[in-house]
Amino acid sequence: MINFGPAKKYGRRSVEAKDVLCLVSRMAAYAAVCTQLIVAPAGWAAAEPSSEGRNDVPASADAKAGSASASAAGVDPKKGANDPVLKVMQAELARANSELGKTDQAPYYLSYTVYDQDYVVLVGAYGSLLTDAAARRRQADVTMRVGTHALDNTHGQSRASGVTSGALPLSDDQDAIGRVLWELTDREYKRAVPSLMNVRTNTAVRAEEEDKSPDFSKEASATHIGEAKVPVTLDRATWEGEIKRLSAIFRKYPDVYFGSVMLQVQNSNARMVNSEGTTVVTPSASTRLIMEAQTRADDGMELLRVETFQAPTAKGLPAESELSAKIEKMAADLKALRAAPVAEPYDGPALLSGRAAAVFFHEVLGHRLEGHRQRDEEEGQTFTKMVGQEVLPKFLSVTDDPTTKQIGDVKLSGSYDFDNEGTPAQKVDVIENGVLKNFLMSRMPIKNFGVSNGHGRNQPGLMPTGRQGNLIVTSSQTIPEKEMRQKLIDEVKKQGKPYGLYFDDIQGGFTLTTRSLPQAFQVLPVIVYKVYVDGRPDELVRGVDIVGTPLAALTRIVAAGDQQHVFNGICGAESGSVPVAAVAPAIIFSEMEVQKRAHAHERPPILPPPGFEDAAPSVAAQSVAPGAGAGARP
Repeated sequence: MINFGPAKKYGRRSVEAKDVLCLVSRMAAYAAVCTQLIVAPAGWAAAEPSSEGRNDVPASADAKAGSASASAAGVDPKKGANDPVLKVMQAELARANSELGKTDQAPYYLSYTVYDQDYVVLVGAYGSLLTDAAARRRQADVTMRVGTHALDNTHGQSRASGVTSGALPLSDDQDAIGRVLWELTDREYKRAVPSLMNVRTNTAVRAEEEDKSPDFSKEASATHIGEAKVPVTLDRATWEGEIKRLSAIFRKYPDVYFGSVMLQVQNSNARMVNSEGTTVVTPSASTRLIMEAQTRADDGMELLRVETFQAPTAKGLPAESELSAKIEKMAADLKALRAAPVAEPYDGPALLSGRAAAVFFHEVLGHRLEGHRQRDEEEGQTFTKMVGQEVLPKFLSVTDDPTTKQIGDVKLSGSYDFDNEGTPAQKVDVIENGVLKNFLMSRMPIKNFGVSNGHGRNQPGLMPTGRQGNLIVTSSQTIPEKEMRQKLIDEVKKQGKPYGLYFDDIQGGFTLTTRSLPQAFQVLPVIVYKVYVDGRPDELVRGVDIVGTPLAALTRIVAAGDQQHVFNGICGAESGSVPVAAVAPAIIFSEMEVQKRAHAHERPPILPPPGFEDAAPSVAAQSVAPGAGAGARP
């Protein structure tokens, strides 16, 4: 599911409210995979221009207590020689590997990954701060495989037995860190060995599996000590003032019943060592600004607008004047959506903007190209046996390239140098000229694809699987973007329909990949227009969802624009939430089906907001006057 909005109804795993992460907890029972894609502003350029009124300072200067520090990323680039955490990880790994090697069920693979995160969260609403917090956390994952590469404790549905996770001491006290790693290692060994026994029993009594690939691939070891970035400390006072001013803009709009601005600043460092000799250290930094506004139509439909901006540091975010203009536009959009008619079910030509198309390809196509889905016998395996066959129009190609850092002036959030299994990132040409060539592979082999291509990814505490990084769609035949609307009208006329649909922005969506349920997807647009063939102005509509099945939808593509557009965000699936990007041109479909969106029937606010008591009664207030039927709960 793709979701711009607050963390509430849609997730596979719960996360903090308004953290704008992919939310898929409710869909867990339905084997949904999801993405929450974030609009990357044009201002996020390589140069990271300074923003007005901001003064980020080097960490060597006096920093406020609790500001985001770079201690988590402070790794000596000389092979980590001066990193006490890395030293104790290597020492404890060698000791555990030696001692457990003497047992009857010796692990054939053992790894430690330690995640350091320093972060600041500022949340403002209506001109005041709701949250002003800073914290640091350190977590360790102990991954262990018992048995052999061919069959181990992680086989099939026992994959979760391969990792044990826990908190580590925040100080660099090597004795304290070593003691916790020892305890986690012992706990993981006591999970892995019984799991291997269950795997062997199940393998003996169940029918033979179709894909007999090994459980773990053999890869070359690697050493990579990422260069620590110049520490930058957030100027908390300046940003607190800006967030107050930005959130105060929402006070002008009585129909916006929730409006907030949130800043998240995070400095991170991931250290990984394994028994194969790999040592990988990857520092990183990110800053995200989220502006959210909600209202409710008279019929009870909740309407949401979210703008999200992301950059390596706060200095790379848009200027306050640009952000203020975005808030004004969000409020105007909500006002227009409240007055817009509800769309009716439709099946016909449609145009997806580049951003909407990027979401569509990530959700409908990309998840079905992830390697582990080709092996799991509970998955639908849509493309498993279609290698070498045409799955898209011949003018389209798809790559997933984590080594690409940016497209134009926009940096891609799915970029990385090494995946979470210590394998170098690789560009993978998954579809060439419409023909399926490859899958996105972790170290879980599948038939005819026996090694990783650097796409094993996970969030802390979960086992890696093959995941998307930067999914990039290109076309060898393009139409100038300014002519795409007329191309849509031509297609509508050819089919004898009164109008087509143009999808400009998307709120969320989900896709079902398991074979026990329909192979279907549902995408939740926000800004949708009817484009009429008789010359009438485009009409904004609301309450419509795109629905369909992947194989049918992908064959309906008839044209592509000449400009690529980027969505950056966080994608959630079995291995948790990971940063991703999706890049695509605008796309015209000869046929796309939409349905009415389900919604609640709660009334709009009955009382006017403070300061608007003497204003003319709003439509919302009139709708709940005595005797009025509109907006009443059924």
